[in-house]
Amino acid sequence: MKRKKDVSFLLVLLLAFGLLSGCGRGEQVKQSGFGLYYLSADKTDLVKVSAEKEGKTKEEQIKHVLDVLQKPKEESEDYQSPFIKDVSVKEFEVDGKQVDLSFNEKYRSLDTTEEVLLRAAVVKSLVQISGIQYVSFYIEREPLLRSDKMPVGLMSSEDFVQNDGSSLHFYQSTSLTLYFANKAGDGLVKETVNNVRYNSNISMERLVIEQLLKGPSSSGAYETLPANTKILSVSTKDQICYVNFDQELMNMKSNVKPEILIYSIVNSIVESGTAGQVQISINGESDIRFGQSVPLDQPLSRNLDLVEGEGKD
Repeated sequence: MKRKKDVSFLLVLLLAFGLLSGCGRGEQVKQSGFGLYYLSADKTDLVKVSAEKEGKTKEEQIKHVLDVLQKPKEESEDYQSPFIKDVSVKEFEVDGKQVDLSFNEKYRSLDTTEEVLLRAAVVKSLVQISGIQYVSFYIEREPLLRSDKMPVGLMSSEDFVQNDGSSLHFYQSTSLTLYFANKAGDGLVKETVNNVRYNSNISMERLVIEQLLKGPSSSGAYETLPANTKILSVSTKDQICYVNFDQELMNMKSNVKPEILIYSIVNSIVESGTAGQVQISINGESDIRFGQSVPLDQPLSRNLDLVEGEGKD
């Protein structure tokens, strides 16, 4: 982050200057009215509570919103502050239509649901301020990163979708490097897919496989996975991604060699995900030789020798 404006969260000082308003137990409002977003009592959703804008400048209004969100004047049985586990905003900076927020190190202690809900509450509250359209998050002045280690970047209210009767999800976009078969089926072709929009609750590894199942979009690249293949489970532990497919994976195309299919999965996951190796199983079984030639009993590393135009890693 560049130069920042310090944000003090001392409640006594705020009360002395009359900056806190009575939004703590305020009336819940329709989406059209100004209000602040809080964490629901069961900590699974957001609640919008009516509030008054305070402050003449954008900076003053932002400070007020952050102060109140972090510590409401009054408690409620229906909602609570989205700032949990001692998470706080240390400083902020306004740059045109965006505001950059720098959080303390405690931000990293949030689990996935807590983190998404905090982001949503802060962003959806701040973008109601006139002139503010985007919010970016930092942790101790370092950009907040996605699961693929890329910066989350600017967020707007539209990035957070909440359907009636369902929980809130954060949607974001990323670029993926995928590996498909060449025309002969005996080599891999690299394809970069930009602006892939996905739900933050999905792992990057699962997203990669889903995109492989959709097939390539460029000429000269051909699908490797059978279209009806189902993903039974995806998990990552100790830098190893464990992928479990159903039996349909065995119904590969006759012109695609077994190692091309397998390494289209492995190379794509290692390239775009967070794992260094991939363990593939079919219906929970990995003690098999895929296509009678590729053993799946051990985690596999990326193999660039199969990629057209690539040398050894």
